[in-house]
Amino acid sequence: MQVRTSSAFIGALLLLGAVTGCASQNSVNQLPDNVVLAEPERAEFRYEIELARIAQMLGEDLTQEQQAELYYRRGALYDAVGLRTLARMDFTRALEYNPRLADAYNFLGIQYTQLEEFDYAYEAFDSAIELDPEHRYAYLNRGIAEYYDARTELSQEDLEFHLEKEPEDPYRVIWLFLAEYENDPEQAQMSLDKNAAKLDKSEWGYQITQLYAGKLTKEAFLQRMTRNLDDSEKLTERLCEAYFYLGKYMQIKGEQLEAMNYFKLALMTNVYEFVEHRYASVELTRIREAILSNQ
Repeated sequence: MQVRTSSAFIGALLLLGAVTGCASQNSVNQLPDNVVLAEPERAEFRYEIELARIAQMLGEDLTQEQQAELYYRRGALYDAVGLRTLARMDFTRALEYNPRLADAYNFLGIQYTQLEEFDYAYEAFDSAIELDPEHRYAYLNRGIAEYYDARTELSQEDLEFHLEKEPEDPYRVIWLFLAEYENDPEQAQMSLDKNAAKLDKSEWGYQITQLYAGKLTKEAFLQRMTRNLDDSEKLTERLCEAYFYLGKYMQIKGEQLEAMNYFKLALMTNVYEFVEHRYASVELTRIREAILSNQ
């Protein structure tokens, strides 16, 4: 969800084995059953052209508003190719030239959430919402920050509000379920069933809700996750989503090592713009820290 072979197979095996020594090699190196691999996504050529074009334009005589827009655009491009530090620098510069760019605050909030700098994240999201109360994603992203900061009741409020805006969006249903599950697993399952009933059953995201609802086995989910790709949808994007939510599903089941493998597979897609790719690394870090603390 965006707010996205032989050599690849060898790379997958190496990446899956690159974990801390706190767990046995055999328990971590094994690929999950029925795993599907795709070539990692590569930055589009047009991104490189546009980055060069923006760098040239920034050397020209521009108004502050024009400079702000260019820094924001370049930051978004850096973010799309995984250059998060450069992106954060450009979003900050954009706001120096135009402090009313709600989208720049939203991006900064996401990046601070990934760094687990939650106070800065909340400040950024609050600024985005103050500037644009109808911002399409700020409530979702603030809700995710609150979820990772263990402020689950606040997270639930933001994610409920976000779902009300588009109740037919399966990803909004899924994130609300994850927040609710932290507070009351039984109630979360009931809400999931109710919210999933409003979804288009032909949509790919509906399959994820059915996995969490216990109406679809993990094996059946894995078999279906590459079916019926839309013309505009890439296999890497589908796999990024599928493996992240499988990782969360295995966490719920208490299978932390298997969850780690799925989060790594999500990261391997290189779909940097997707929420699922952004937070797969956070999930991995937290699992490793939990395992170390229990040694």
